[in-house]
Amino acid sequence: MNADYDLIIAGGGMVGSALACALGHAELNIALLEGAPPDRIRPGADLDSRVSAISRASQRIFAAVGAWDGMTAWRVSPFRDMRVWDATGFGSIHFDSADIGEPLLGWIIENRVIQQALLERARQFPTVDLLCPTALETAHPLEDGSWRVGLNDGREFTTRLLVGADGAQSKVRQLAGIETGGWGYDQHAVVANVRTEKPHQETAWQRFTPSGPLAFLPLSDGRCSIVWSNTPERAAGLLALDDNDFGDALMAAFEARLGAILEVGPRAAFPLRLQHAHAYVKSGVVLIGDAAHVIHPLAGQGVNLGLLDAATLAEVLSDAVAADRNIGSFKVLRRYERWRKGDNLLMLGIMDGFKRLFGNTLPPVRLLRNLGLNLTDAAGPLKNLIARRAMGLEGDLPRLARGVG
Repeated sequence: MNADYDLIIAGGGMVGSALACALGHAELNIALLEGAPPDRIRPGADLDSRVSAISRASQRIFAAVGAWDGMTAWRVSPFRDMRVWDATGFGSIHFDSADIGEPLLGWIIENRVIQQALLERARQFPTVDLLCPTALETAHPLEDGSWRVGLNDGREFTTRLLVGADGAQSKVRQLAGIETGGWGYDQHAVVANVRTEKPHQETAWQRFTPSGPLAFLPLSDGRCSIVWSNTPERAAGLLALDDNDFGDALMAAFEARLGAILEVGPRAAFPLRLQHAHAYVKSGVVLIGDAAHVIHPLAGQGVNLGLLDAATLAEVLSDAVAADRNIGSFKVLRRYERWRKGDNLLMLGIMDGFKRLFGNTLPPVRLLRNLGLNLTDAAGPLKNLIARRAMGLEGDLPRLARGVG
């Protein structure tokens, strides 16, 4: 099969660029398409309001592909504890990294720091061409099993495998004719960086309210990144408030756990939904990250699932190259789909269940969930198993997520 590229990855965000880095040493010619990379981070620049909670498994992936040092050179914030409680009752749970013999639970990192470090690392591989700014415009299969891809700048290329890492509205998924299922939550998440009266204590805080979860995530400069889920109308109202009134509303919703809100950064809001592709693969096409699945952010698992997709696909493709098999064949790609689809679907179901459970205001349900939180908090082995699973220390993990190069 003659093709311009072995792989074309549509989408140079966190997941797509991680895949390019993970395959940088493979005997594959790769094109990474990115329409709008982040502006270069300048010393002293303010922190971005879009952050991700990065698991231990994801950090291992970053380290294995050579991008972790690029992130720590800028700013990462570890969190060692997590405290969760129910606004409508007495239930709470506390996760402490020391209880499971680990130095920390994870990191809070700005999305642009992650993306920039990964793109800079991708540029260092002679096998990777970063085509930027450009985006996929058309794609259609050819008789030999390859795909012809047209870009929005007029260029055309052929590829043995087209990877959709282009987000929830994936153009690759649409052009490949892969359907999705799911539903909207009738919620918008309000995000901002705030400075609190009391220190965040390297703790991730989350309060479940009837309108949605409210999270305070620790940042490297002492501030917190907040993610506050509300109805679209309430979210719009919060965006319209001045900083003082917003801070007062936020402090009340958070029960002033960290004291007064002293400073409020720029605010934004985005809609929340659950979405899952009916298939992750077809001959010559594969989906990863949000192109394959979109999850509620209440446990911060979205990008971690996508990075596991990338690491798993990299392993599957590397094994296929070593065995001299066609990386675009359906049989090869089905290994990736079988490996990841079940785990992703399970996590989507769990997060959807949590969202519905904590949004239910019926008194018997409130009582049961509060009792459940307290019982789980008291059951050390069960709580530690939950923590280790969320950290990516358990389960059927690809080599890169286990720290194996």
